[in-house]
Amino acid sequence: MKHWGELLMKYRYVLLLVLAGAVLMLLPSGSGGGEDSGGTEAEERLEAVLSEIDGVGRVGALYSESGVVIVCEGAGSAAVRLNVTNAVAAYTGFGSDRITVLKMKTD
Repeated sequence: MKHWGELLMKYRYVLLLVLAGAVLMLLPSGSGGGEDSGGTEAEERLEAVLSEIDGVGRVGALYSESGVVIVCEGAGSAAVRLNVTNAVAAYTGFGSDRITVLKMKTD
C-alpha cells in the first residue's frame, strides 16, 4: 500500500493532466449537428452576400474546415464563377483550390 501512495504522490501532476484531458475529450465541441437550423451562420452570411453579385441568382453554400462549396443558378457563366470564387476567397481566406462553384439545377 505504501508503494502505491508513493507512486501517486510522485506522478500526481501527470495523473491530473491525464484526467483533465479525458474530461475535455468528453465535453461536446459545439461543431456538430448544425443541420437543424438549415445552415451555419457563416453559410447564411455567404449566401446573403453572394446572392447580391450580378448574375448569381439563387445560391446555396456549404462551409467546412476543408473548403467551401457554392451552388448557384449563374454558375454556367465563367465570369460569375470567378466573381463568386473571389468573394468566397476574400471572406474565408481559402485559396481557389478549396472553393468549388457549381451550377444549380433548374426545375
